[in-house]
Amino acid sequence: MSLTGPARWSTPISRIRLEGADARRFLHGQSSQAIELASSGACLPTCLISPTGRMRALALVRPDDSGADLLVIAGEGAAVHQALDRVLFPADRVKLGPVEAATLVRWVGATASENALQMLNPGVDLGAGAAQPAWLQQPGEPLPAWLEALPELSEEAAEQLRLRQGFPSAPGELNDSTNPFELGLAPWVSLNKGCYVGQETLAKLATYDGVKQQLRHWRGGAAGSCSPGTTLFTAAGERAGVITSALAGADAPEGLALVRRSALDAEALFPAGADGTASADMVLQISVPTGFVAPPVGTGGLS
Repeated sequence: MSLTGPARWSTPISRIRLEGADARRFLHGQSSQAIELASSGACLPTCLISPTGRMRALALVRPDDSGADLLVIAGEGAAVHQALDRVLFPADRVKLGPVEAATLVRWVGATASENALQMLNPGVDLGAGAAQPAWLQQPGEPLPAWLEALPELSEEAAEQLRLRQGFPSAPGELNDSTNPFELGLAPWVSLNKGCYVGQETLAKLATYDGVKQQLRHWRGGAAGSCSPGTTLFTAAGERAGVITSALAGADAPEGLALVRRSALDAEALFPAGADGTASADMVLQISVPTGFVAPPVGTGGLS
């Protein structure tokens, strides 16, 4: 994939509105980012996780003077809404709105500073590159002319960009067997903000360097031979991980995989063949995705 100029990449997302004086405090306790003291107009990236630190969704939070918007950009919005509603108490001064459809339009490539200021700027990689801005498009709302003028990425080009940046997607990477640090999402997590759902697990992972697998990009093999769920092996025949996403693109098959800690230094891995053992004649080149952030070690690495 090669881009000759700026482009846009649009994906459907879910918007959940929280109204009330306790909206920030409530989201602070239910997600991985420090939200309670955030200023109105900020855009904060956060992970929605289980009490055991497992991934449920990725979201952006936009606090304002009367509440906050929760933008679920990866994962199931309805499941997030149900989980929040389950822990919302009558004493909480929060009104949980319905799940509403919206569109996240990512800017890909160089952007004029005056346009970037009008967009969401969470300061993390949303799959289009480091700190690339994005636009929240509400149903029935036209895009600004300067954004509409950009060419839209094809489905294949958008997926290729996601894979190379290492932006996780459900259900391949976002599921109840992964945690934020395995997926390279350290900037989406605050380790110093106090109590929240899943905090104890994530703090232990950081303090004791306990991340047992990490997300990696792979490329090579043959189309159809590296589907999600395929086991990966080292050259010595040891289990090394599992493929989570795959794209049979025009360049070459590529995708994402969760690779075990013992195999993270491997430059090549081998997918399982029909007999369940490594296919020695099918080599996958392994690399760190461009947007992957290494897991923190110790509690002082994040804020």
